[in-house]
Amino acid sequence: MIVETGSLVAPNSGLMPWALIWGIPYLGAAILAILYYLGVENKAVHGWGSVVSIGLGALVAVDALFKVLREGPIYAASTTTWVPWINVGVGVYLDGLGAVMAVIVGVLSFLIAVYSVEYMRHSWGIPRYFFFFTFFVASMLLLVTADNLILMFIGWEGTGLASYALIGHWYTDEEEYWVGVPGRKALGIPMYFTPSHSGVRAMLFTRIGDIGMMIGMATLFLLTGTFSIPEIAVQASHGGWMVTLASKGVLAAVLLVFTLGALAKSAQFPFQEWLVTAMTGPTPVSALIHAATMVKAGVYFMLRMAPVFLLGAAASGLVAGELAKYFVIVAGLGAITAFMLATMALVSNELKLILAYSTASQLGYMFVGVAAAGAILATGHAEVGEIASLGVAAGLSHLLSHAIFKAALFLIAGWLIHAAHSRFIDYMGNYAKYMKLTALSLWLAGLSLMAIPPMSGFFSKELTLKSAEEAHLNWVLGLGVLTAGLTAAYTLRMILRVLHLPPKKEVHEHPHEAPPLMLIPYFLLALTALVIGIAWFQFYPSLAKAISETLGVEAAIDTVKAVFGISLSAVTATTLGWVFTNIAVVAVLYLLVKTDFDRILQTSKTARVIHDFLFDRWYINSIIYILIVGGFAGFSMFLAGVDHVIDLAYHAAIPALFALGAAGLRALHRGRSDYYLMLYVYFASVLLLFLYIAWG
Repeated sequence: MIVETGSLVAPNSGLMPWALIWGIPYLGAAILAILYYLGVENKAVHGWGSVVSIGLGALVAVDALFKVLREGPIYAASTTTWVPWINVGVGVYLDGLGAVMAVIVGVLSFLIAVYSVEYMRHSWGIPRYFFFFTFFVASMLLLVTADNLILMFIGWEGTGLASYALIGHWYTDEEEYWVGVPGRKALGIPMYFTPSHSGVRAMLFTRIGDIGMMIGMATLFLLTGTFSIPEIAVQASHGGWMVTLASKGVLAAVLLVFTLGALAKSAQFPFQEWLVTAMTGPTPVSALIHAATMVKAGVYFMLRMAPVFLLGAAASGLVAGELAKYFVIVAGLGAITAFMLATMALVSNELKLILAYSTASQLGYMFVGVAAAGAILATGHAEVGEIASLGVAAGLSHLLSHAIFKAALFLIAGWLIHAAHSRFIDYMGNYAKYMKLTALSLWLAGLSLMAIPPMSGFFSKELTLKSAEEAHLNWVLGLGVLTAGLTAAYTLRMILRVLHLPPKKEVHEHPHEAPPLMLIPYFLLALTALVIGIAWFQFYPSLAKAISETLGVEAAIDTVKAVFGISLSAVTATTLGWVFTNIAVVAVLYLLVKTDFDRILQTSKTARVIHDFLFDRWYINSIIYILIVGGFAGFSMFLAGVDHVIDLAYHAAIPALFALGAAGLRALHRGRSDYYLMLYVYFASVLLLFLYIAWG
């Protein structure tokens, strides 16, 4: 959001119809709740009511996108102030970034809702499911179109509330809905999670980050006097609040605290644990969280705020230095997350859990793309506008491609798990014989995840690596390249095990193709991943240029084309070589040699140690429970002990002392005047002797 002074501070449009993007789904959720209250529990009514309300909101978002690309940003606000004392109203800000995000959220959520109608048909809790599903989508649409931080935060917290309800939808906690192997422990900590437990974990992990976000919002308000995103950007363009923080040496720290909410929401290290156990919800919920909403909120926050932060770099060299440090830290966290979660996916035996690891890993790439572009500031080899353009292009392009192929993968997984009556891939196999379209869809979406050209995932992932290369972040680049090969390995392993190899466990029935309402959404999404890749050079550079210019980045089309022109550089060649090497190794091990990995784990202690380390998620979950949960529990027990001591002192020791003193006084008062006279003379003599000694 790089803008001329004051050019976007005043609204340029009425609030309607653009508020309908999130208003219609919110209204739909309210109607569904009222219908349930009135006793209407018809599954079709609730399911299709959700589909229609989300679809209408998506249509308004598509119309807004075309208007934004033709005429420029839409800034609409209500005529009255919602919270007068902090000057916060209800408004919509739709530049290219916000409009594209609204379309991604709306369209993908619509397809997932259609899938849900059939998927949830035989389940229970349908009214509650579709109410929270619709509320979830509405909150995400509010988040990405809000014109101020308060309104954005309301949508932000709305997604958190809905995710808690949907992840814990099957709150009766039957074992078939768990995630993890029942009975397995690591360092004495259980590694299996029920839906109700996982819902609480999601709420707590993300709330920790949200505290940092609120601190950052309050800091910005104190420095700028506004929560308006356009106004914060305008002030940043003249240094303002950024120079103030940079001069005190705290700009990088404040921005990092502000970004904690984004890191937690998008499951970046060390907050990744909530996401991998969120698989306890219905599979469409997993698709919704991982592809269209929730985890993408953190990436959107970075895409929204990074160009704002970069404004200060143009105004002050002092700010540029602090920003470079901040972006390097964020890029490093993204690279570590990408690598770490990819190693876990290599050994996982749960289909949805493999995809969950993949999501957190790919989100790491998105953070690398945005942050590494910002870290280019440290090199001094690029203008701020070019840096912002590269960051938005890298982050948004991988967000778009990942949203499409990951939605397809999760929806496919939902049907495969239903067909196998198990979440474990050991009970799946040879599905390509019985599900031709599903197999084709899985291959198309999987190839995009593996970043094989010409799939969209190849181009978008290359942009993130290009950002790291331009920033000279060699260790980040190295982890990114290494992760690309691991991604190809675990994805191919998953595809081969499910589609082309016989199941390890005995299966008594042959699967069949999914019903049309489930098949069509994931087939269209998988096909779209291929179409976008083939048409990449025809439409994406122009789209990226248009989006950049709505952010105020006057990027020349030649620069944008250069950014998107993937040449056979040393990095690209190395990455592709490493990817295909991993593919070849997996193919040989599984198809030619037919390696018995279970036997290897039984006979090799080293293999078992490595496997357990990765399978138990680097013991990070166990360490969190031992140090933080156990630590707080121990501290609580200590405080309880202190309280017990105080309680004993107050109710036992002190009364006993007073009773003893009272008994002594009673012993002195015998009712005899000669005895009292003797005591008086005695104490008077002692007092006179003391005074004589003291005064010499």
